[in-house]
Amino acid sequence: MPVVNRIAGLAGEMEDWRKHLHQIPEIGFDCFETAAFVAGKLAEFGITEVHEGIAKTGIVAIIEGREPGPTVGLRADMDALPMTEETGLPYASGKAGAMHACGHDGHTTMLLGAAKYLAETRNFAGRVALIFQPAEEDGGGGGRMVEAGIMETFDISEVYALHNAPGMPVGTFRTAPGAMMAAVDTIHIHVTGTGGHAANPQDTVDPIAATVGMYNAIQTVISRNHDPVKDLVISITQIHTGSAENVVPEKAYMMGTVRTYDPVVQDMVERRLTEIVAGQAAAYGVQAELIYERWYPATINNPEKAAFAADVAREVAGENAVLFNDEREMGAEDFSFLLNARPGAYLFLGQGDTAPVHHPKFDFNDEIAPVGASFFARVVETALPLKGN
Repeated sequence: MPVVNRIAGLAGEMEDWRKHLHQIPEIGFDCFETAAFVAGKLAEFGITEVHEGIAKTGIVAIIEGREPGPTVGLRADMDALPMTEETGLPYASGKAGAMHACGHDGHTTMLLGAAKYLAETRNFAGRVALIFQPAEEDGGGGGRMVEAGIMETFDISEVYALHNAPGMPVGTFRTAPGAMMAAVDTIHIHVTGTGGHAANPQDTVDPIAATVGMYNAIQTVISRNHDPVKDLVISITQIHTGSAENVVPEKAYMMGTVRTYDPVVQDMVERRLTEIVAGQAAAYGVQAELIYERWYPATINNPEKAAFAADVAREVAGENAVLFNDEREMGAEDFSFLLNARPGAYLFLGQGDTAPVHHPKFDFNDEIAPVGASFFARVVETALPLKGN
């Protein structure tokens, strides 16, 4: 692959960084060790403008080019997942119940590799803002960093991000000039009845029956209230209630996720769930509360920036190694907050036939780190050419 020669020469160093990060996974906003490692490396690279503590542990570092110009943002997520690792690797997680099961250790490494190269060469006219973000998996760290004003403070004009993709050939890219990933909402339903002895059901108000009724009614939203040509997923993923075989419980709890692309569909789902919960509660004689939380918006690439990013990816990986106009999917990503604030693009980078992300045997493929770092570097150099180049 025609990766940047200097970055190819950093492959061994990058692998060492990545394996170190893999051993110190941190959850949510509490990426203290990870952020300290990143800040230390940035200082080693000679980057003097490093802003720490954004959205608790986020970092924005600025590299000045040789000439003045606009600022391009490059983002990597740093957080891990609350899972127990089962890889058996010598550099496996050293923290119980936490592991880098989504490859954010690799994403951070790729951006560090690009940072070292860009700090050495500065072959661009403008600035690059290196965005190291916590809490992508849960908490919306991207949104929190946008709320903290990073776009305005650092005058960022466009933003780019990569995510590794198991199942795609090593070093290939895919993206699209528009929608990439769905908006994600979380639903909580709390049901309260009257508990009692299971031998005397007439003296109880059963929250289980009401919860089952709600569950069944929710399944009709997609089949009877939704335009079938538009994307929508409603998945109930948890039901908790009861403690003994001879006790009708007092309370039940149901939780799920909603994935959409169209805000009109999103509004319809919230309205129908509100009506269903209220109607079923009345029918079964229970009290019920729906909490509908809107989390990450849809990840939608700017068409012009996506086409630009695809061209850069072709330069790095080869003409036939980039899939443009890729199909959108129903997963979610909080880079969406950054794309809502500034035009940019989100791309997937193939890492071969490995365990899927969010799997206890997942491990980032270090072979692709120089490819991703080269992509980041060439985005900056191509978007911000020196005069006469």
